[in-house]
Amino acid sequence: QVQLVESGGGLVQAGGSLRLSCAASSSIFSINDMGWHRQAPGKQRESVAVITSGGRTNYADSVKGRFTVSRDNAKNTVYLQMNSLQPEDTAVYYCNVRAGIHNYDYWGQGTQVTVSP
Repeated sequence: QVQLVESGGGLVQAGGSLRLSCAASSSIFSINDMGWHRQAPGKQRESVAVITSGGRTNYADSVKGRFTVSRDNAKNTVYLQMNSLQPEDTAVYYCNVRAGIHNYDYWGQGTQVTVSP
């Protein structure tokens, strides 16, 4: 049963923009934090952006001022607007949702973002 469905990855030139979306299944209740992680080849997965249920956001230093995370609670969907993309942003991007009183982690299947020089 697929519970997080991601979309929006692709290939873009440096300086371009992409928007990622992640829709959580209605079977996931009491969603708390929603966000995005990424993993580049040969590197560990890292947190990129998080948005709390109250709308507070937190970003990795490397994306501050370029990426914007947002959510639509009515649609159980989180977005990542990525502007001024650079080759070092190339990675597989994973949606992450925490839900319930124990903050259980749900993960998307990952979507590839490739930024060419």
